[in-house]
Amino acid sequence: MSDTSSRPLVQIASYNTNLQAERGLPQDLVDWLAPTLQVSTFLARERRAPDIVAVGFQELLPLHLGLAGISKSVLESRHSLILSQIEAHAPNKERYTLIAKTVNVGVALLVYGRDDGIGRRACDVQTQWSSCGPAYMGNKGAVAVRFRVPGEGGGVGETFTFVCAHLTAHAHLNARRVQDYHHIARTLLFPPLPGSPPHSAPTTMFASSHLFFFGDLNFRLELPSTHTLAAPERLPALSEALSHDEGRMPLKEFDQLVIERDVKRTIFHGFREGEFWRFKCSYKYRLGEVDQYDSKRMPAWTDRVMYTTHSDSPDTPRESGIQNVLYTAIPSYTTSDHKPVVSVLLLPPPVPTTNAVPVIRLPAGYHLVPDRFALLKKYSGRVLDRVVGYTWWLLTVLGAGSALLGLGNLFFSLGLWRWWSTRTNQELLLP
Repeated sequence: MSDTSSRPLVQIASYNTNLQAERGLPQDLVDWLAPTLQVSTFLARERRAPDIVAVGFQELLPLHLGLAGISKSVLESRHSLILSQIEAHAPNKERYTLIAKTVNVGVALLVYGRDDGIGRRACDVQTQWSSCGPAYMGNKGAVAVRFRVPGEGGGVGETFTFVCAHLTAHAHLNARRVQDYHHIARTLLFPPLPGSPPHSAPTTMFASSHLFFFGDLNFRLELPSTHTLAAPERLPALSEALSHDEGRMPLKEFDQLVIERDVKRTIFHGFREGEFWRFKCSYKYRLGEVDQYDSKRMPAWTDRVMYTTHSDSPDTPRESGIQNVLYTAIPSYTTSDHKPVVSVLLLPPPVPTTNAVPVIRLPAGYHLVPDRFALLKKYSGRVLDRVVGYTWWLLTVLGAGSALLGLGNLFFSLGLWRWWSTRTNQELLLP
């Protein structure tokens, strides 16, 4: 057995909570987080806890609260719960430090590091966000955390970048999802890396030693109309096929993300992924059900975890220096139409560095140019988020929880005020 003690272990967890706020996450996270802590026992003779834990959410809270930016209390409660759970289930009672947390409307990301290692050594911590909804609003988009871990023997060390995203929904809007990805890649910008020449341009997510991209990416299973399982009435047969490896393996070829990434090569250049088809589709389930798909949508692997590292070669896209130890969905969560997904990744050993950070190598011919209007797009969308969010929130308050009722109450109040004003003016004009 090869020695893995020098290789960082990263745990990534992602969950679309279906706008459920406090109700969207069970108070006991053991089903979601503890399996990743336990499965790592085969990596060494002693049980080992992850060096980094990244937890991402999509649709974290009702949209009007997210647009208004009223998400601090929910994010803080998530942080407290997650930290208590990962420490409670750590195999050797390891302690963790919150490296960073960030949120944009309903997309949130919290990244933790072990106190006895990366958690204490992480520096140059940066957070960024990008919105790709209508008019660059944040109902869809991404958040990111980047940090640097200096080399133990000196030198600048390596950078880690985590991106949590929520892309456009619905099967027929696949082209829009591709656009979303490119928008995020061009507008999710960070300061230049250490050792860069003065006045260097901002860097993209690929200026990293290790890069992870995950979340509700919303790519669907798109079966051709001639396929025997394509018709809606064939959902029971499709569900049966998706219940075992032999049925899922051929169906993965119709996954939109696989087609765009591996066949058309339009997105996720340089990224690798574990065998997602080894677990059941993470979407769409009936609320309250552990294992029953909703007949309104074709099941799909919408929730994904992808990765790449500086030692990966663009010439061998199916090989990676990152070992995918675990990649699965957790069926026991029933408050959302999505199931949470989790992955454990074993990274390559840190490389000796001096004054240059090792970065990811991209395929020949692919050149990612930062969007020079990124800031304008981000903040114009943010202003619109707040205007719509606060207006929606006010109507919801006026309607005792219903924005539509609040709108009716507002028009009724305006009409009543106008009637009273007219009557008062008429009384004043009487002799």
